[in-house]
Amino acid sequence: MKINKDFLVKYKSVIALVIFSAIISMLNARFLTTSNILNILRQTTINGVIAAGMTFVILTGGIDLSVGSVVAFSGAVGAYLIASGSNVVVAVIGALVIGTIIGLINGIIITKGKVQPFIVTLATMTLLRGGTLVFTNGKPISLGYEKNADLFSAIGGGYLFKIPVPIYILIAVFILAYYVLTNTRLGRYTYALGGNEQAAKLSGINTEKMKCYIYMISGALAALAGVILTSRLSSAQPTAGSGYELDAIAAVVLGGTSLAGGVGSVFGTVIGALIIGVLSNALNLMNVTSYYQLMAKGIVILIAVLLDRKQK
Repeated sequence: MKINKDFLVKYKSVIALVIFSAIISMLNARFLTTSNILNILRQTTINGVIAAGMTFVILTGGIDLSVGSVVAFSGAVGAYLIASGSNVVVAVIGALVIGTIIGLINGIIITKGKVQPFIVTLATMTLLRGGTLVFTNGKPISLGYEKNADLFSAIGGGYLFKIPVPIYILIAVFILAYYVLTNTRLGRYTYALGGNEQAAKLSGINTEKMKCYIYMISGALAALAGVILTSRLSSAQPTAGSGYELDAIAAVVLGGTSLAGGVGSVFGTVIGALIIGVLSNALNLMNVTSYYQLMAKGIVILIAVLLDRKQK
């Protein structure tokens, strides 16, 4: 009985996803079609990529509220570079560099300024949201007939072997994140920071440096999500990414990562992101209005937090 209980606790998010999917498939026959499953995976890509970076941050006991604004700002930078005639590689690297720098700034302020991550990233979230509106003059940056627009659009809207390109990106991100967390010094230090930061510091870990690295990872992956979103829409919207930070946090916590830090895995985050993706898809299939969808997401986030408290 103990083994069964331990199994249920360990894989509760997977079990919840399977049960949830089974219920939806009985309510709507279109749910389990190949095209709809691919659609769910593609819709999950943005949140999944952001949540992968958020996993690192939350494992240290921190939080990054700026990721949604990084999505908007980096996406606008990428679109601007394409509209200015730059090639796709330059546009993508430019967007990723911007996201990484923002993450580094967050990390420096948190470590050197001794300010809580919540406050720092809340401030940068607001600053970047305003900065995006200034950069775009409050208008979308549309990509029409520019030389590299079609190639750039393929990142978020293209297909490879009949599977959307963003799904490959999501898989690659999670494999890399899993490897880093389980097989590298950075991964071990990430868990150590969340488990007991003072003990980690006494053991010789440069905790300030590690935190900067971790927030840089979060910023870079949020920027990658911004590139995917912008390329899919063929346009950079100044209001893009609004509320994405909450979806990412919910995905991480639903996947079993503790908000207190030190406990969790990127595999769980994959499941958490899929739960939110399946929820959104199910509500769309049932023609539920966007107002109620927001309420449903709010309930899911609340459940995620309650589950996290239950673990302690």
